[in-house]
Amino acid sequence: MVVAVTPAVGIRRFTRLEYERLAELEFFQPHERLELIDGVMIVREPQDSSHATGVRLVLKALRAVFGRGWIVDSQLPIALDDHSEPEPDAAVVAGDPRDYRDAHPTRPVLIVEVSESRLAFDRRHKSSLYARAGIADYWVVNLVGGVLEVYRQPLKAPSRRFGWKYGSVKLLKRGAMVTPLAAPRAKIRVADLLP
Repeated sequence: MVVAVTPAVGIRRFTRLEYERLAELEFFQPHERLELIDGVMIVREPQDSSHATGVRLVLKALRAVFGRGWIVDSQLPIALDDHSEPEPDAAVVAGDPRDYRDAHPTRPVLIVEVSESRLAFDRRHKSSLYARAGIADYWVVNLVGGVLEVYRQPLKAPSRRFGWKYGSVKLLKRGAMVTPLAAPRAKIRVADLLP
């Protein structure tokens, strides 16, 4: 009888500071679209025209409802913890751009991912990561189903990838309205977020 033994595969996880240092040293190619998720460098979703249009629509809608004192960023780093620096399609943070000259934002009030080919990843992994970081309002613009998925109420969930999940998940169709938690008087038509 022959027994095959498969050696354990080691994964070298990076800290956020190591990842940022590699970027400073121009280790990555200019065309590489990476983000750090729990110490692992992940290739970001390719941007076809539908995805790019979705990102532009989200930015337009969010900039219209968040005024002075807020920054609506697109695909820029968020320093979630020591091992994660995602670059969401949209993030809303308090303050002025110069407030983040020396460090990336850490606590967005809203994160939005426009998702097509990485829908399952954004639903399972990213939602658990953002819930663990205490992000109260996370939206997925689901280009496959033509809906907005609204994730709220982070809570512990040991069975999930990062040990957290959202207690409230709502699917909003094109005709519905959505209100960001940090802008309670605002109303955004879901149709305005979808290409």
